[in-house]
Amino acid sequence: MGILTWIVVGLIAGLLARAIIPAARGAGIIMTIVIGIVGAILGGYVGSLLGFGEISGFNIKTLLTATLGAVILLVLQRMFAKK
Repeated sequence: MGILTWIVVGLIAGLLARAIIPAARGAGIIMTIVIGIVGAILGGYVGSLLGFGEISGFNIKTLLTATLGAVILLVLQRMFAKK
């Protein structure tokens, strides 16, 4: 995938993940994109380990995998965040 596709997938996955698991209030659009991109990488890695295939192109499977990875990332962030 190209960098623009990663940014778009990251933005959409980050927004969906933040709708499912609300993150810190001060996080802006850049942080949402970063969460989505890192979530896509995490989701793709876990998905490939479990035999779901790789992330390729802009499709629903990629978006769901990236969103799941971003949700996992937000849950981990909440677990380790200082309260």
